[in-house]
Amino acid sequence: MNKKTAYLISTLFGAGYFPKAPGTFGSLVSLPIIFVVCYGFGFIGLLATVIIAFVIAMPAVKKVLTYTEHDPSFIVIDEFVGQSVTFLPVAVILQKNISLNSFILYVTGFVLFRFFDVIKPYPVSYADQKIKNAFGVILDDIFAGIYSAIILKIFTVLVF
Repeated sequence: MNKKTAYLISTLFGAGYFPKAPGTFGSLVSLPIIFVVCYGFGFIGLLATVIIAFVIAMPAVKKVLTYTEHDPSFIVIDEFVGQSVTFLPVAVILQKNISLNSFILYVTGFVLFRFFDVIKPYPVSYADQKIKNAFGVILDDIFAGIYSAIILKIFTVLVF
């Protein structure tokens, strides 16, 4: 993979260059893609999206890390992966569903993911601080997505 392609993928097609809170912006611009995948393809589509994004992100992030320090803020493809993981347990609910409830789930999932990505409870913090490679860059967001997914699923059981 060449340098230009690696940066294009790692920055989520430039979203990582947003001047304020690029991680939050990367998560936000991920939502329309997640919506389309969930709406059209449900759980299987979203799981495939997570796997494909991870497989594409790994070599791109690895390449970018050869030019910069560990986990620079402009790398936001990991936010896309983690934000997508957040919606896995509710993807069936979101399939073919445009409603106030689905909107609430997307907003709640976004807020939860940003919360766990910022506060970094264990093992999010471990992956962020101890695994100093492309896998670590992505893994901390996957862990934040798992925490968010669990809370989002509990939320749907209790509220919907």
